[in-house]
Amino acid sequence: MHPIPRDASPDSTLALLSEGYRFVMNRCERHGTDIFETRLMLRKAICVMGEEAAGMFYEPDRFTRKGAMPITTLMLLQDRGAAQTLDGEAHRWRKRMLMTLMEPENIRRLCAEVATEWRAGLPGWETAARVVLLDAVRGILCRAVCRWAGVPLTGEEGGRRTAEFAAMIDGAGAVGPRNWRGLLLRTRTERWARGLIEDARAGRPGMVEGGIEGRALNVIATHRDPDGSLLDTTTTAVELINILRPVVAIAQYVVFAAMALHEHPEQRTALQDASPEELERFVQEVRRFYPFFPLVGGRVRMPFEWRGHRFAEGTWVLLDLYGTCHDPRIWNDPERFRPERFRGREPGAFALIPQGGGPHLRGHRCAGEWITIEVVKTAVRLLNREMRYTVPAQDLALDLSRMPAVPRSRFVIEHVEPRRRADAVLDQPVALSRRAH
Repeated sequence: MHPIPRDASPDSTLALLSEGYRFVMNRCERHGTDIFETRLMLRKAICVMGEEAAGMFYEPDRFTRKGAMPITTLMLLQDRGAAQTLDGEAHRWRKRMLMTLMEPENIRRLCAEVATEWRAGLPGWETAARVVLLDAVRGILCRAVCRWAGVPLTGEEGGRRTAEFAAMIDGAGAVGPRNWRGLLLRTRTERWARGLIEDARAGRPGMVEGGIEGRALNVIATHRDPDGSLLDTTTTAVELINILRPVVAIAQYVVFAAMALHEHPEQRTALQDASPEELERFVQEVRRFYPFFPLVGGRVRMPFEWRGHRFAEGTWVLLDLYGTCHDPRIWNDPERFRPERFRGREPGAFALIPQGGGPHLRGHRCAGEWITIEVVKTAVRLLNREMRYTVPAQDLALDLSRMPAVPRSRFVIEHVEPRRRADAVLDQPVALSRRAH
C-alpha cells in the first residue's frame, strides 16, 4: 500500500474557509499529487481531484452522502430524506421519479416560462436607474419554476419565496450569519411546501390554472415508494424544495454568462447568429470556467483500493469539482475562457463535473443538469438578442473564498432597452439524446 501524502497542518478548516475553491488545488500542486490527507473540523478527510479521481468517486454505490457534509450545509442544500441522501435501490427509485421531470418537453416548457417572465420584467428594467442582475434573475427563475411546477404564487409570495431560496443558496457554504439566516428562512419555506403537498393530495382546486397533472408538484406529491406507500409530507416537501431552489440557483450561471459576454465582447458578436451547437459550447465553457459548487463529499460504504491506496469503510472523501474543471491534465490552458475547446469534443462523464459526474440514473449526478444548460442558453439568447444595456464601472471581482462565489457587485446593468426580436428565443429544440441517463 502506498501512503497518502498528508497536509502538515493539524487542522485545515480555517485554510479551507480562506482559500475556498482553490483549497484542494493548492495542496495538490504543493504535494505534486491529486490525493492528500488532511483534517477538517478535527476529522480526517481524503481530498482528491481530477478525471480519474472523479471516476473513482462516482462509481455507483461506492459512497454514501450520509455524514459527508456539515449538517448546516445539508439542511440548506438537500435536507434529510432527500434523494441525494439515499443509497442503492432506494436512491435509484427516487431518482427515476425526479428524472421523469427532465424530459425534453418539460425542459422546453420551463425555458418558455423563463422567457415569458424575463420579457415581462423588461419594461421595469427600462425605467430603473440600475438593475442588479443576480437579484432580478433569481426573481424571474423563482416565478418561472413555480408556474412550471404547478405551484400557485401571488406577486407578494414571489418576493418572499425568492428571498428564502436566495438565503438558502447564499448560506450553504457559509459559517455564521449568512448560514443562520438561510436556516431560519428555510423553516418558513418548508411550512409553505408542506401546505402545497397537502393541498395537492387533497385535490383542492386553484392549485394552478389548467390543473397540475404532470407538473412537478403533482408528480412529487403522488410518488410512492416500492411498497406502494406515499412519502411522508415532510420528505415530500423537501423534494419539492429540491426542485424549486436549484432552478433559482441557476441565476449564478446566468450572471457568469453575462460576465463572459462583457469580459469577452467577441463572444457577444459571435453568438448573435450562433448555431445551437455554438451556443451550447459557450454555456459549457461558462459551467467549466466559473465557480459553482467547490466540493462534494462522500463516505465509503464498502472498502476498496484505488491506485494502491486502501479506503476503509466510513472514510470521508472530498472530490474537488472546481479543481477538476480547471485541471490542466484535462483542459488545455484552463484559466482562459475558450468555448471553442468544446468544438468536436463531447465532455467526458468525469471531466466536466460542475454538477457531479457519472451516470444520472445510477449515481448522484445532479438530476437538473440538463435544465441548467437549457435555462442558461435561454438567458444568453435573451441577453444577447432581445435587449441592449450598458455595464457601468463596478467591482466584478470573484472572491473565491466566498462559497458560493458571486461578483462583488452582483453584476449591475444600466440603460436597458429592448431590441427587435430577431428570432424566437425558444426556436431551437431541446436535444438531450446524446447525453446518457
